[in-house]
Amino acid sequence: MRNDEGQAAGRVMIRYILFDLDNTLYSAKTGMEEDFQRRIIAFTARFLGITPEDALAQRQEGITRYGATIEWLIGDKGLTAIDEYYAAVHPEGEEDVIPPDPQLRLFLESLSLPLAILTNSPREHTDRVLKKIGITDLFTHIFDMRWNGNQGKPLPAAFTRALDALGSDAGSTLFIDDAPRYVQGYLNLGGKGLLRDELGRHPDYPHPRIRELPELIRYL
Repeated sequence: MRNDEGQAAGRVMIRYILFDLDNTLYSAKTGMEEDFQRRIIAFTARFLGITPEDALAQRQEGITRYGATIEWLIGDKGLTAIDEYYAAVHPEGEEDVIPPDPQLRLFLESLSLPLAILTNSPREHTDRVLKKIGITDLFTHIFDMRWNGNQGKPLPAAFTRALDALGSDAGSTLFIDDAPRYVQGYLNLGGKGLLRDELGRHPDYPHPRIRELPELIRYL
């Protein structure tokens, strides 16, 4: 067997692509993440009755044990007002900073593979963002935080529940996210993951990374 034939035989066939949403399907340059991070700290400060500075410090420590702020607030601080949290962090109109992206739509359509989304954001935020970009109809499934019981990436169950719903497995599903620890969580399951590091924030990341989504073609 020629070497190239051997490599082809050993290559895992990608049958599904699973995308993160924020800073993955749109550019990190929009500033929307910075906006909702500020709203997260403001909500946390109000909820705990502390200063924004103390809220930031507590969140930075707590988030290391959870995948998302809401998990930390529920698990450690007794938050029950889930809808209130999501409404404060993701108000209507936040998506206005994102420009339409017709080139992204053309690229996603060219992949000729089923596409899905796994996000640590709520569905209402996800739907507004996808509508603004113009790609709502391109995904077979959208797995948001409510769907996952407010337990998100990088928990193994967040990935496996989504994969089960897709009828796929980690080995044949390519996962793309902008957060190194989320991608690492997927790699730990034996999956194939890519970091979208558009702004070069993670130069020491030891696994495959891309800056722009069209680069993912090399990993299919």
